[in-house]
Amino acid sequence: MEMDLSFWMQLAVVLVCVAIGGRLGGVGLGAAGGLGVAILVLGLGVQPGSPPVSVLLIITAVIACTSVLQGSGGLDLLVRLAEKLLRKFPRAIVFAGPIVCSLFVILVGTSYVAFAVYPVVAEVAASAKVRPERAISASVICAGIGVMASPMSAAMAAMVGIMTIQGIAFWQILAISVPTFFLATLCAATSVFWRGKDLEDDPEFQRRVASGDYQWLTAADTEHKFKVAPFARRAVTIFAIGILVAITIGSVPGMRPSWDVAGKVSTLPIPSLIQMVMLSTAFFIIILCRVPSDKFASGSVFRSGLIGVVGVFGIAWCTGTFFDQHTKLLADAFSGLVTDAPWLFCIAAFCVSTIVFSPTVTTTIMMPLGLKFGLPPEFLVGTWACCFGDFIVPGGAQIGCTAFDRTGTTHLGSFVFNHSYLRPGLVFVTSGTIIGWLISQLVF
Repeated sequence: MEMDLSFWMQLAVVLVCVAIGGRLGGVGLGAAGGLGVAILVLGLGVQPGSPPVSVLLIITAVIACTSVLQGSGGLDLLVRLAEKLLRKFPRAIVFAGPIVCSLFVILVGTSYVAFAVYPVVAEVAASAKVRPERAISASVICAGIGVMASPMSAAMAAMVGIMTIQGIAFWQILAISVPTFFLATLCAATSVFWRGKDLEDDPEFQRRVASGDYQWLTAADTEHKFKVAPFARRAVTIFAIGILVAITIGSVPGMRPSWDVAGKVSTLPIPSLIQMVMLSTAFFIIILCRVPSDKFASGSVFRSGLIGVVGVFGIAWCTGTFFDQHTKLLADAFSGLVTDAPWLFCIAAFCVSTIVFSPTVTTTIMMPLGLKFGLPPEFLVGTWACCFGDFIVPGGAQIGCTAFDRTGTTHLGSFVFNHSYLRPGLVFVTSGTIIGWLISQLVF
């Protein structure tokens, strides 16, 4: 089978839909993917592939549980704890900021929780007379990529759904992604620790102070009264127990039930385990924490989560339809990639992530593609950090956090790419890809 005109027409449809969807983002990404499927199937006669149902169901279950946690007040409690931790280590804010923000992202599974903490990072840095650009840029990058170490994130759901079919255990993915994340976080924070002039020597900061645009804030000015919801602590505890149950049962094959079907033993799949545990956890939070029914899905987590589901659904279905049609052709064409230059795949995955603007979607697209090319699943799990290049073009978090820095040291740049977040982002992805690969050699 050769790459004829039909192949190139289908590839063009996929690339155009990915590019347009990446610019639109969210629901627009899913809609562009849906259009791509329609053109491939109805216009070019391609047999439709199967959407990643298992991944979508995991993400939906996790979103439901996290949304209920938010409705109980548990998410607000975690944000408050993050603020307190940051204020205890003002001089070490360049390292404390990324670590604290990331810890809560890892626990909750969504970078939303960190967005409420970024203004605190900016003010703590300024009050300690540390250039805020250093702490903010590292915090935004690391917290945004923190989903790679979270057992409850959509990105992890995608990776687990893809890799468990290849015989990779849940604990093996975590054993690589968690230490990789924290080591890469240290590398990213170190890369900006001495960045730029000290705060009081920065010309823009001096101009703002002289003009009266900037005034120092005291702790009393930045602290706000916070009332803990009646059952918030209980909700967080139940949520943490749910995570531990999913990890424990998922990591120990003997704890999962199995059945003898037609002489073949079938064990409960990890994706199904996560789905049922997360939905059960949501139920217990609702009942034991008396969450009102109007709070189940009214928060920002549910809304942003479902937008992500639509994005994964459409674009993954589109790319899956194309690659399923040409699996053998692509595998033959790129068979030398496995032995000659497997790292080229990492570069390709990074480039895709800069266009798609979603690590979850990038994972859903590129990991199955890497498997089709013949790359070992162990290599793909180890180099997973290369799928997190959505920081190249500044998004909502980068733009918002630039405004949070009242000193003016954090900037987006006169060109698209020369922004404050570029250096820590590139350092994180590069070091994370290499470190993850090295750790995978020990795990497998």
